[in-house]
Amino acid sequence: MKKFLTLLLVLALAMTALIGCTNEAEKPETEVEVETDVETEVQAEAEVEAEPELETVTEEVAVMTYEEYVAAELDAPVVIEAYVQGKQSWWDNKATVYAQDEDGAYFMYEMACSEEDYALLENGTKIRVSGFKAEWAGEVEIVDATFEIVEGAEAYIATPVDATAWLGTDELIKHQNELVYFTGLTVEEITFKNEGGDDIYVKLSKDGQTYDFCVEYYLTGEDTEVYQAVSALNTGDVIDVTGFLYWYEGVNTHITSITVAE
Repeated sequence: MKKFLTLLLVLALAMTALIGCTNEAEKPETEVEVETDVETEVQAEAEVEAEPELETVTEEVAVMTYEEYVAAELDAPVVIEAYVQGKQSWWDNKATVYAQDEDGAYFMYEMACSEEDYALLENGTKIRVSGFKAEWAGEVEIVDATFEIVEGAEAYIATPVDATAWLGTDELIKHQNELVYFTGLTVEEITFKNEGGDDIYVKLSKDGQTYDFCVEYYLTGEDTEVYQAVSALNTGDVIDVTGFLYWYEGVNTHITSITVAE
């Protein structure tokens, strides 16, 4: 009987120990999970607080001086301000315009422009133009351009500069697209691109050298005084010429007016 009681007591103690071990084994695992969750939340909150706020920064492109424009590489983005001196054409919401300031001149080819805005581009109007510097057949121009009128700016009309002495020199191209004039040129040849209204190609000579000029139909059409005056010229006539110093495989001034010598 004593043996039986002793055995029963041993079994009871063993069961108690087994239950205690089981509870102790499960408890730390639960506590570890709770602590891990808390640590994760604290870490996540710290990362959110440490993350810098994102700001949208828009870099404004500065308006270039004429010297900076000249120094810019071809295909580079450019931003200039200048004054309209002549409108060559408008078509399909694109305008081709001559502009100039006190330092130099610009040619905007097919600049984005509505018909309504084109009517506002009177000579002397100041505009800000954004586009890309390009070159075609020697003519440096601004392409893929957009513009805005600079409100409140005083109008500026360029005075034509005497470029006669620059003919045949490297100085001439430095004044590309400017409004210039030449004196004492002799008519050598006149050719109409197409009879009935189109460009007029004019060869004029000075000091034994011949230079190409053009009455650009879109700039000065057949209903203009200069178109009719050039159409009436004869070989040997001596004239003074004013125009935009355009370039096409060499100087190819777009004539805007002429005076025939007496």
